[in-house]
Amino acid sequence: MNNKGALLSHSVEIEIPFHDCDPMNVVWHGNYPRYLEVARCELLRIFDYDYLQMKDSGFAWPIVDMQIKYVASAVFTQKIKVAAYLKEYENRLRIDYVITDAISNKRITKASTTQVAVEISSKEMQFVSPPILYEKLAPFLK
Repeated sequence: MNNKGALLSHSVEIEIPFHDCDPMNVVWHGNYPRYLEVARCELLRIFDYDYLQMKDSGFAWPIVDMQIKYVASAVFTQKIKVAAYLKEYENRLRIDYVITDAISNKRITKASTTQVAVEISSKEMQFVSPPILYEKLAPFLK
């Protein structure tokens, strides 16, 4: 899970809210996927294929695999940077992530998600990404 070979990347900064923390002001581990989602949506918006556009094109893109490695803890009011890297798109969307402290750049978490296209009308998984994804990505892959 690294940024080498990334086709596109984007990062967002998030300040850890109180409601994401346990009584010790440490982020509960189940909140990290939400931070990944924020960065993933911003990455998808770069090529105009966020979840609304996916639905409009007739496809859902559920996450079928997620890997997370917790390296350190994020805490209440800490500013974190969540970087998302598009690594694969031909048969699936694979996005790698690195979460770091926004000030020190110290690594907190690394992760990866895999999404596959599912045709909404038939509910059939697609074994090759639909042409719309290639069209949306074409200007960025030249």
